[in-house]
Amino acid sequence: MKIIKGRILRFLNNPFIAKIEDSVNILENGGILIEGNLIKDVDEFQNLKTQFPHLEIHDYGNHLITAGFIDCHMHYPQTKIIASYGKRLLDWLNDYTFPEEIKFKNSDYAKKIANLTLDLCLRNGTTTVASFCTTSVNSVDAIFEEAEKRKMCVVAGKTCMDRNAPKLLIDNVKSSYDDSKSLIKKWHLKDRNIYAITPRFAPTSSPEQLETLGNLWTEYPDCIMQTHLSEQKEEIRWVKQLFPKIKSYLEVYQKFNLVKKNSIFGHCIHLQKREIDILKEIKSSVAHCPTSNTFIGSGIFDLVKFINNNIDVGLATDTGGGTSFSMLKTMSETYKISQLNNFSIHPAQLLWLATVGSSKSLGLENKIGNIIKGSYADLIVIDLISTKEIEQRQRNAESFWEELFPTILMGDDRAIISTWVSGNKIYDYN
Repeated sequence: MKIIKGRILRFLNNPFIAKIEDSVNILENGGILIEGNLIKDVDEFQNLKTQFPHLEIHDYGNHLITAGFIDCHMHYPQTKIIASYGKRLLDWLNDYTFPEEIKFKNSDYAKKIANLTLDLCLRNGTTTVASFCTTSVNSVDAIFEEAEKRKMCVVAGKTCMDRNAPKLLIDNVKSSYDDSKSLIKKWHLKDRNIYAITPRFAPTSSPEQLETLGNLWTEYPDCIMQTHLSEQKEEIRWVKQLFPKIKSYLEVYQKFNLVKKNSIFGHCIHLQKREIDILKEIKSSVAHCPTSNTFIGSGIFDLVKFINNNIDVGLATDTGGGTSFSMLKTMSETYKISQLNNFSIHPAQLLWLATVGSSKSLGLENKIGNIIKGSYADLIVIDLISTKEIEQRQRNAESFWEELFPTILMGDDRAIISTWVSGNKIYDYN
């Protein structure tokens, strides 16, 4: 066992529902007791020190300790093409994404990028990712293998698409089912790996493939299902052309049994009221991807609309359409976009989205995303004066939230002092 000492922030309630002061607990001189890969206790440091006087102590002074960030929607095969100029989503896919994803047929290349991606995530304080892979089995093996080495929780799955993509990338109905089933048997719930059944989006899957993937999910209901929904208006018009008899984009997935509690839909910018109602009724989740929504010009996500409908929303980088691996930068963009929707989102709410909100969206609450007894010891240590610009503002703060907010608005990987995964220190800032 060991004790991590510092300024500990944990959530008691949802700050979108309860008052901020009733939602967050801050232990100014707190301690986290770790046994194996789990949190055994959280208390004042002195209490833990008295109970366990001989344990190893990792003292982070007055640095802030929170649960590790959770990126609930990203594309690790797009790491190399982040910040590539593209006019619109469909152009960007054809010009950059598809050519890059072809390279993942090479297992060595897949391992190289998986290794790079997870290291970049850890450097930025992200301890769990939900990632799309490519149509290649190699891409799935690579990300899960690298996750195992780091004892990380990773949600991932083979991207399935049998049309409207380059010939070297498309699969077919049979191979998408067979490959996905084989990968589920190989990786799902092995160590901390979680498999996600993954149709890219409706335009790249035939009705037959979507039906087959829906059947596969019925066979393995404890998997997650991840896909894209209503990212751009051009995409929505395309879906209407491909599925003319269906009333809305979401109902395409619903028709093929791909809308359930453990489904998470990326973007969801241009939804109809009937689609919001379906998500609410079925308790499906949404991944908010602010940096990609603005970078590709998709639109402004109305966070409040989903919160008011009790739909779980997690925060996501959507790299490489997104422009940063940093969840701090992602929170910063979330704040700005919320301002455009006349909602001044509180720092506690931003942090909730990046931790507990994302864990709930993936159905992993009580396992990750918060500092509570019995959860995995996935933790980050944050320096609230990591740059001169932040320091000069933070020194004049009159409350804890004024101390934290400059780091959310202007922080980057330099703010991450240390990252812990499964009770082990895996990254230190030098």
